[in-house]
Amino acid sequence: MTNAQITLVQIDNYGPWTVTPEPRREVDLQTLQSRLYADLSQLIGNRQGYVFFTRFDNMVAVTNGLSMDDHALVQESVANRYPVTVSLGVATGTSPVQALADATEQLQDAGSAQDKSRREILRGRTIDEEFRTDDDIQIAHFDVNDMTGNFTDEVNAFDSFIHIEQGYAELMKYMREAHDSLSFFVGGDNVIAVCPELDEAEYEDAIRHVRETVEVELKVGVGNGRVPQDAGMAAKHALETCRADGSNVEFQ
Repeated sequence: MTNAQITLVQIDNYGPWTVTPEPRREVDLQTLQSRLYADLSQLIGNRQGYVFFTRFDNMVAVTNGLSMDDHALVQESVANRYPVTVSLGVATGTSPVQALADATEQLQDAGSAQDKSRREILRGRTIDEEFRTDDDIQIAHFDVNDMTGNFTDEVNAFDSFIHIEQGYAELMKYMREAHDSLSFFVGGDNVIAVCPELDEAEYEDAIRHVRETVEVELKVGVGNGRVPQDAGMAAKHALETCRADGSNVEFQ
């Protein structure tokens, strides 16, 4: 049975800050958001976790293996580098969706995201070491079949982007509703999903749904691990098997 540890990263008082004392240039805000994501990716990635940008002012991390002290050090690093701070809600569960809901509730109970007095909240709980296993995390790495040959090298870049976004949006929604999973676009034609303990038939179901709904053909590699990056690398190797064998679903 999987047991995901999910952290919600939320920039404190970000909306009001962007217009105080007057509206800030969008290019500066975009730069701040992208740099913050890159730094968080490295800070958490160095501890074997994953971060996904979602809305940028809210980011979702898979943090199995990180302690609350590790989370506090991430907050300290952000505060030392940026004019904004971040609050972190941490929760665990066999369902990544429920874990994120619980992490979100931790921050909501501490005050509004636009409350000036809510700063660097760190609430929740991590998985006790005695309850951790080598299969706590299941990561699925989805990829569009022959995206380069069918789209990148054949149609204009924006139409290719629309195609990817349609596939991602449908996959994200279906995996959340039907399979209690959190799916994130990670660039190119790749989507990474954090899943409960799903089997081959359930992944085939998701691939079939996306194909029939928005005509996007997918394949997926699936891996399990003690920490997110172990599971993610296993999923990437499984995806290479899909590419080599022409299969839709492979487990590593």
